[in-house]
Amino acid sequence: MTRKHCKRKVWSTAINPIQHAIEGAAITSEALLNQLRARELAAVEAFRTGSATLQEWADITGMLNICETMARGGIGPEALEACERAERELIAAGLRFEKTRRMATSGPGLQAFRDIYQFHDLQRQCVSRAEYDRWIKKTSLRTKSKAPEVRDMAEAER
Repeated sequence: MTRKHCKRKVWSTAINPIQHAIEGAAITSEALLNQLRARELAAVEAFRTGSATLQEWADITGMLNICETMARGGIGPEALEACERAERELIAAGLRFEKTRRMATSGPGLQAFRDIYQFHDLQRQCVSRAEYDRWIKKTSLRTKSKAPEVRDMAEAER
């Protein structure tokens, strides 16, 4: 009979722990924020012109979900009203797409999307990159687990 041996974990030394900690604690860099902003604004613009696709719908939905999770968590709770309006407009746009195969929204819907964009942009500027990553992960887990406040498109049709 042989004895059990401990399997030692080997950690990668390619990461500079000090630089990694500084980057995690810092506010997200402007270059990364600008990429996110461009993608989100392009999605809003696509809805304005009526040329939105499912990808733009998913981009707006992701922004809305993260914004709502952060607002419920205490970061910008004033965004909850705008989140509800934007959610109703996204559901209506999805239903309209199923009927007409065209993704568009009304004027109040565009304003709701712009409000969500502004609130979310302020939220992510107020937290560190590591904290923002935690909020994204929390949103993803809540969506996967079908938490009580998560609405599914199939349920919204009823």
